[in-house]
This record gives sequence, C-alpha cells and structure tokens, in this order.
Amino acid sequence: MKTLVILGILNFLRTVLTILLVYYGLKLLGQFLAPYISKWVQKKAMEKMGNFQQGGFQQQKPKEDGEVTIDKNGAQKKGKSDSPTKDKGEYVDFEEVD
Repeated sequence: MKTLVILGILNFLRTVLTILLVYYGLKLLGQFLAPYISKWVQKKAMEKMGNFQQGGFQQQKPKEDGEVTIDKNGAQKKGKSDSPTKDKGEYVDFEEVD
C-alpha cells in the first residue's frame, strides 16, 4: 500500500516537473526567437503598406483633356444607392417629451 502511494507521488512530481520544463523551455525559446519574429512581422507589414500605396496610385490614371470615362460602380463605391432609404433602415421622427 505504501509503495502505491509513493509511486503515485513520484508520478505526480514527474508530471509537474515535465510541465515546468516545457513551460520554461518554450519561454526561453520565445525570448531568443522574439526579435526575429518581430522583424519578420514588421517586414511583412511594410511590404503590405508599400503594395497598398503603389496599388492605389496605379489605379488612378491621368486623364487627358476631353477624355470621358463612365464609372458604372461609382455610386456603389461612394456609398450612394438608387433609393435613399435602401440599406439604411426606416426613418423615425422623434419628438421631445417635457
């Protein structure tokens, strides 16, 4: 009976020790890898910002005098729709109560 209790305690301690070793191992690994990961994330963010800025300027082509262009999706892009109440809900007139 005493041997089963001792083995149970040893298994518990071994489990706790394993959890602590994994935790501190990952923490130490994270400290070494954090600068590289942050530089990589920053680099990716800068690339996306650069692509976004370049893409925005490429879409706007200079127009010559007298050139006419028709943008069929212009009203939708600006948030305007055919009917003024479409997708905006119902208008309710409120009155103040004294």
